[in-house]
Amino acid sequence: MRSALGGALVCAVVLALAWLPSAAEQVAAQQTIGAIPAVPGSLIALSHTAAGNRQQVTIIDPAKRVMTVYHIEPEEGTIELKSVRKFEWDMEMVQFNGTSPLPADIRKLLEQNR
Repeated sequence: MRSALGGALVCAVVLALAWLPSAAEQVAAQQTIGAIPAVPGSLIALSHTAAGNRQQVTIIDPAKRVMTVYHIEPEEGTIELKSVRKFEWDMEMVQFNGTSPLPADIRKLLEQNR
């Protein structure tokens, strides 16, 4: 119970800091969770229960194109940084780890039919 409250508190603090500018901007930002934030410079925070009953918190900074992942241990309430990744170049890839038909295959078919 204590760890769940600790995890919820961490998420609440992150969300509160992300949408601090004004109440109107807070409402707009909260309606766009999971999408591009309505308020420039806002962070996106997602949380769920992961393996081992630990809480996983993912924070995305769209402006910097960086994603961070934290694990919160249920018993101790400790927060551990698990991963940080700048995904700017990832978004430039045409395909990776895909299955057929690949984008290049579809393009060839469409060009043949023109």
